[in-house]
Amino acid sequence: MATDQLIRLFAEENRVRAFAAVALGAETSERVAEVAGLTPRGTAVALLRLREQGVVKTMDDGELRVDYDLFKQLAREGDDPAEDGPATGDEHTDMILRTFVRGGRLIRLPAQWTRKQVVLQHIAEQTFAPGMEYPERVVNEKLRAWCDEGEVDHVTLRRYLVDLHHLRRSAGIYRLSTAA
Repeated sequence: MATDQLIRLFAEENRVRAFAAVALGAETSERVAEVAGLTPRGTAVALLRLREQGVVKTMDDGELRVDYDLFKQLAREGDDPAEDGPATGDEHTDMILRTFVRGGRLIRLPAQWTRKQVVLQHIAEQTFAPGMEYPERVVNEKLRAWCDEGEVDHVTLRRYLVDLHHLRRSAGIYRLSTAA
């Protein structure tokens, strides 16, 4: 997890409140809701995002815990300049990707058609393995990660990838196109 991802994760008040409750010892979602003053739904959504990003984990006994090892790892690593944007070796492509992709997240899609194609091809190649088949649910999960708090939603991104033939769809199964 990049530092900027962590900052975006904690930019939402319910997540901060749920995280604080877990850090202070709340071990169940019910207790988190009570301590944080959140609704059950708000608690569930906040805890889901915190678990997805790895800052909160569910132990074998079902209790919630903060993953302090993740924070220690981030502190040791510091900011990695490579996380500013991907590096392909092509200066023009790298410039486009640095503008629209940061920390493994799509900031926004370019308006210019050729730049949009570069960004979408990068996302397809970084997200899907050649020869693998993906059900739509998995495709949606993978694309949601690119869209986290960006301007584009995963459905729009999936549509572009299929329309531009970066992904092929047949009977609800997706594959990376060999041309991508």
